[in-house]
Amino acid sequence: MEEFSSTLKSNYRKKDMSQFFQVKDQLFQDSYNRHADHPVKILLGIYRGNYGNLFLSTLFYVIKHSPVWILPIITANIVNYVTGDISNTWQLILQNAVVVIALVILNVPMNYLHTRFKSKSTRSVEAGLRSTLVRKIQQLSISYHKEMQSGRIQSKIMRDVEAVETLSSQMFVSLLNIAINIVVALGVTVFRSRIVFFFFLLTVPVAALTIVVFKAPMRRRNQEFRQEMESTSAQVMEMVEMIPVTRAHALEEKEAARMSEQLQTVAAQGYRLDIVQSTFGSVSWAAFQIFQVLCLVFTAMLALHGTIEAGDIVLYQSYFTTIVNQVSSVITLLPTISKGMESVRSIGEILNSDDIEDNQGKQSLPYLIGAYDFENIHFQYPKAQTPILNGVSFRVNPGETIALVGESGAGKSTLLNMIIGFLNPQQGRILVDGNDLSSINLPSYRRFLAVVPQSTVLFSGSIKDNITYGLSDVTPEQLNQAIEAANLKHLIDALPNGLDTPVGEHGDKLSGGQKQRISIARALIRNPRVILFDEATSALDSISEKLIQDALENLTKDRTTFIVAHRLSTIRNADKICVIQNGVCVEFGTWEELMEKHGAFYEFRKLQV
Repeated sequence: MEEFSSTLKSNYRKKDMSQFFQVKDQLFQDSYNRHADHPVKILLGIYRGNYGNLFLSTLFYVIKHSPVWILPIITANIVNYVTGDISNTWQLILQNAVVVIALVILNVPMNYLHTRFKSKSTRSVEAGLRSTLVRKIQQLSISYHKEMQSGRIQSKIMRDVEAVETLSSQMFVSLLNIAINIVVALGVTVFRSRIVFFFFLLTVPVAALTIVVFKAPMRRRNQEFRQEMESTSAQVMEMVEMIPVTRAHALEEKEAARMSEQLQTVAAQGYRLDIVQSTFGSVSWAAFQIFQVLCLVFTAMLALHGTIEAGDIVLYQSYFTTIVNQVSSVITLLPTISKGMESVRSIGEILNSDDIEDNQGKQSLPYLIGAYDFENIHFQYPKAQTPILNGVSFRVNPGETIALVGESGAGKSTLLNMIIGFLNPQQGRILVDGNDLSSINLPSYRRFLAVVPQSTVLFSGSIKDNITYGLSDVTPEQLNQAIEAANLKHLIDALPNGLDTPVGEHGDKLSGGQKQRISIARALIRNPRVILFDEATSALDSISEKLIQDALENLTKDRTTFIVAHRLSTIRNADKICVIQNGVCVEFGTWEELMEKHGAFYEFRKLQV
């Protein structure tokens, strides 16, 4: 492991590793962009930088494998020595035996060196390709992730990259082995007997015809099977996440039946793929076995006529067996190669996607004051019948707390996503401190933001890990302040491991309110200039809500804050309230101003009293 790591980082110091990964990512990305429709060229491209290791691996492979090619010659020589009239027969036999034994012994160190350099290359590319996929996934837009199921992405990162690594081994080891064996066999044969050589060449059109007939069906079946597996992977993940809901509604049997039906569909696709591959293998095997028998008869006839020596029958039969086996190996490998090529294309669906957040050349923000201007904002989701925002306009001064109010689906969360930069207005613009948000480098802007989403997102770590996520220099005082503000102290003190208590997968060991408070603490510890709360107190009981509201009054002071809330009691102290109806800001003002107007906000408030 240390050797592999040192190789990976050979030209980069620890502080330059970020640059190293950027170079690797760019290499893989360029290979896919330049050869989008040529999987073989893509595969060769992503191995750039590893050609030296591959060459050494090939060299040591040739040396280690040489006994396979030399042994038929030695065997033929010994048979000819025994059947011929030679005075120093034993001396020649011993000389040939010593040569073979020496090459066999040499196989062990050569095999180690071959494997070492080959594995360095393939494992480096495997890790680099997964790293590139992960980084590209981080760059893809939120809209892309909403359309692409997480199970499909997981399948591409794990299953497809593994298939590409297997393809690499087949391309650079198995196919290399096949090519060298065929070249050596044909080379020795043409040197000793051109008649036999031309007989050997008759196998080529048979192999080519078999490949042409089966190539298209295998590619189609592999593609269908891969897509069905991705769909199944996504459904399995959803099923696992839905188990509490399924159990609560006594739908276990129905859900199991649904998944069984999907698994049967996968099995059916796999069956069709197996049949094509099996038929392909059996047809090719039968054809070459017939040719092998014909070769034995042909060389025997040549020996009877004195054209070749008796020992050469063994030589040519061995070499023809080698050629037949190697061609059969190519044919046997075709399903694996076809699967690998399909995985190369599958990975390209992510790496070739241009639905990314482009921040290149945009201005970076050294600081953020927190003034916002929403000017005639329009937005409509791709598959929606009507726009969700249809001309929203209002201004937010630095340090103000703005509450967004409206019915479900009115566009409140869409506005928050625009403030974060996840979505862009299709018409109009959002100004941040007087700068158009579309011209700002978003990572530099988001450093000053903290977000508490409606659906709490926790990972399988400790409470402390989840609160300090992404931060490396948090002081105990900052951590305690965030804990106090989020009303987590009583919970943490009651746990046997305190802050080091694991939260479980997705925070399943905690209640909804506890998870939400951890999410709030995570946002507050960043000391942001702008805070966005999307139904941040919806999962809290009344007591916890009151305590957090009191804390938020102090924490949001001098910070621009956006709050989406259905529970209007939580926004009583907001500086301004924006009421959204039919995609338009119909009312904008303080609580008192809106209540006095007896308009839309007044009606919302009456419904909750």
